[in-house]
Amino acid sequence: MSTKQLAPAGLSRTQRWLALGVLSLAVLLIAVDATVLAVATPFLSEDLQPTGVQLLWIGDAYGFVIAGLLVSMGSLGDRIGRKRLLLAGATAFGLISILNAYAPNAEVMIAARALLGVAGATLMPSTLALIRNIFVDDRERTLAIGVWGAMSSAGMAIGPILGGFLLEHFWWGSVFLINVPVMVILVVVGAKLLPESKSSHAGAWDLPSVGLSLAGMFGIVYAIKEVFAVGLRIDVVIATLIGIPAIVVYVRRQQRLTTPLLDLSLFKNRRFGSSVLADLLAIFAMSGLVFFLSQYFQLVQGYRPLMAGLAELPAVVGSVVFGLLAGRIGQRIGARTAILIGMLALSLPLIALVFIHASTPYPVLAVILLVVGSGAGLTFTLTADLILSSAPAEQAGAASGVSETAYELGGALGIAVIGSVVTAVFRGFAAPAGIPADVVAAARESLGGAVHAAEALPGDTGQALLQAAQVAFTDGLRLAGLIAGLVLLAATFVINRAMRDRGVVRS
Repeated sequence: MSTKQLAPAGLSRTQRWLALGVLSLAVLLIAVDATVLAVATPFLSEDLQPTGVQLLWIGDAYGFVIAGLLVSMGSLGDRIGRKRLLLAGATAFGLISILNAYAPNAEVMIAARALLGVAGATLMPSTLALIRNIFVDDRERTLAIGVWGAMSSAGMAIGPILGGFLLEHFWWGSVFLINVPVMVILVVVGAKLLPESKSSHAGAWDLPSVGLSLAGMFGIVYAIKEVFAVGLRIDVVIATLIGIPAIVVYVRRQQRLTTPLLDLSLFKNRRFGSSVLADLLAIFAMSGLVFFLSQYFQLVQGYRPLMAGLAELPAVVGSVVFGLLAGRIGQRIGARTAILIGMLALSLPLIALVFIHASTPYPVLAVILLVVGSGAGLTFTLTADLILSSAPAEQAGAASGVSETAYELGGALGIAVIGSVVTAVFRGFAAPAGIPADVVAAARESLGGAVHAAEALPGDTGQALLQAAQVAFTDGLRLAGLIAGLVLLAATFVINRAMRDRGVVRS
């Protein structure tokens, strides 16, 4: 197959890096939008008064839809043009952000978040696929992907900080309205600057495959999140019974189609498959650690929300710096060796969590976050580059979708797996004698619930309950870190061996 590339070869160096700046705006906004809602949730809840189930869907609808559509949207970009899809998605993202900001009730907010996920799913694979076609030089492309990944990491950290600032001055809808001016800039500048690229023989977009992909990924991600959070409920069983068969049928359908949405032969390339797995595990480690350390900072060590967000900046700094240095490191010591080092930098700090306690000094935690962020930046940049370079140029969108799907699954698994261990240990904590059973039950639901329960009790009794809950949460975090770190360490050597076989990646 041939690839229709209208402009990349004619772009000057300055134009290429300006184009990257435009693409990075989209990545930054999507990452911000994934985390900014967490800070706004209490204010949104007070205004819209959602039920507990509705509140969960407000938080999860965006990520579920993105996870289900990434590969399909990447493949659509291969067919109709990645620039065209990016600009259409950016326009939709800005307009739907306004709907999110002014949602009159919980039902509209859930629908608006899901629609925002559809728009977001068009942006991520389009940006990465365009980078693949704009930067034809290997060194430039690796650095560009490092910048792209750094903007994603920065956006995740900026989200809570920016949200906290906006909520101190405006109403909760302002966290969505910040998307609008950025998307306007992206569309106006991108229309003039970005080159178009698409596959000239991609064939029709298979809608049944799109539906199967959405149902399969939605069901699997939902089941993973819920089974670890609440156990084996009927909705988890139903989601599993929908998700797994849908993926099986999807795979079989791709094997039969002349022009599939996802060419499964890509996974026969060990470099591609190993990179996808390493990509998933890198995000698994970083997202799980950052998510639960945020609660630890606020509810165990007593940080205010803004300070808790700032406390996690070492992870972002490490991710950004080593994302930008990844190309140079990979060239000097070999991509496989660099990925091995990056994954060790992810697994060992997780294991080191076994030594933390409720009053661990911040510098110790900052070092752990810095090392994890550095490992994630190094690993994610090099694996994303390997995934793209392993795929033919005409399948850049679909390959980008696979990379981003691994990112979403890794995030869901990190929070779910680490969260399940933390929750299991926490719910077994021994409450001080004399506290009513209903108060203890409420305290065992979550660390936040324990804080509220303690506030309603007399001084010393409430403090004793809170301390018991904080110690239990910390014990759960220690055990979760140990288990996740050991699993990741074992997987690191498996991936390293797979990449070494047959010279998959230069050592």
